[in-house]
Amino acid sequence: MDIEQYMHTLGQQAREASRAMSRADTKAKNHALRAIATEIRAASDTLKQQNDIDLEAGKAKGLDAALLDRLELTDARIESMAEGLEQVADLPDPVGEISDLHFRPSGIELGKMRVPLGVVGIIYESRPNVTADAAGLCLKSGNATILRGGSEAINSNQALASCIHRGLAQAGLPTTAVQVVETTDREAVGQLITMTEYVDVIVPRGGKSLIERISNDARVPVIKHLDGICHVYIDGAADLDMAEEIAFNAKCHRYGVCNAMETLLIDSAISAEILPRLAKRYAAEGVELRGCELTQIILPDIKLATEEDWDTEYLAPILSIRIVEGLDDAMDHIHQHSSGHTEAIITENYDRSRRFLAEVDSSSVMVNASTRFADGFEYGLGAEIGISTDKIHARGPVGLEGLTSQKWIVLGSGQVRR
Repeated sequence: MDIEQYMHTLGQQAREASRAMSRADTKAKNHALRAIATEIRAASDTLKQQNDIDLEAGKAKGLDAALLDRLELTDARIESMAEGLEQVADLPDPVGEISDLHFRPSGIELGKMRVPLGVVGIIYESRPNVTADAAGLCLKSGNATILRGGSEAINSNQALASCIHRGLAQAGLPTTAVQVVETTDREAVGQLITMTEYVDVIVPRGGKSLIERISNDARVPVIKHLDGICHVYIDGAADLDMAEEIAFNAKCHRYGVCNAMETLLIDSAISAEILPRLAKRYAAEGVELRGCELTQIILPDIKLATEEDWDTEYLAPILSIRIVEGLDDAMDHIHQHSSGHTEAIITENYDRSRRFLAEVDSSSVMVNASTRFADGFEYGLGAEIGISTDKIHARGPVGLEGLTSQKWIVLGSGQVRR
């Protein structure tokens, strides 16, 4: 296979399909989503058979248990994919929405219309369910998409692609609106992220090494985040019972997710009271604590945190703790060490909460809530294509609206500029 020619063919087909998708009405898109869900349920046995081939190959390659678990398609996961597509069908269609209409002195009426991005390239690892999720979000937002899944899921992804194509055809939409790359050659990724004439945006989903490579090599704009170094600051005016619950949940609800707390900041005024309580809770969950020198005075048995700890996304039962001298000291630490993902303050002081919201420059900033809420489903987006920490049109959890842009529209009645 000539990879360059193959990828450019996919790109040309996607660009043509994107025009059809941009004019597709909501009824057709929802018909396609529900038809794909039906096809996935009907093909359950085939999906599992193809997935078994991937699982056996993965075991032969020595993939660890966690990767194999992410790769596996169970009955429950297949049903979840189908339900996810139906949920996207139930979401409001953002395409064509007109906002901010107002008249100018010239008599023209000015506003903005929400439109698809065009062609979205999505590069991901392991989980075959991303194929269905990504296809559904791109379809509903009126985009065409080129999906490049991990080589370990090639058979599962191709089986899902067949379901998607049958569903698109039933709705009268071009099957080339969703194309799943058929080769495992890494050159395909290199082509996809540099095809500026065909692809409008790239969304990488996977580990830090994948996202770094895409970010460094792409010529197409990238929606991404690298790390989730999330902070919770317990202010001196915090309700300590609330603070204990939030700080525990933000760390221990799940460890291996990008919105889990990795650093806990505590005002020195209440540190002696809250730290022993939290340490007891964390110890019961087996969380390893690493603290600054002031933290060690209160919790002498914990490890001393290093400078590297403040810049580490553990994705594990490990937590860094620093005692700070008030809000400004906490925000200075966040400014220096945050990855721009999610930060939270626990306080009953209105002025401090407002300052935190205004001055902390992350994609999600919270008051008296766990960082674990930084998620597309929890934000009411229905689903998410990923999370962006860049300062572009899409920031934070990226759902349907993040896969669209806005253009200016002008409504006139014969006006000419004088």
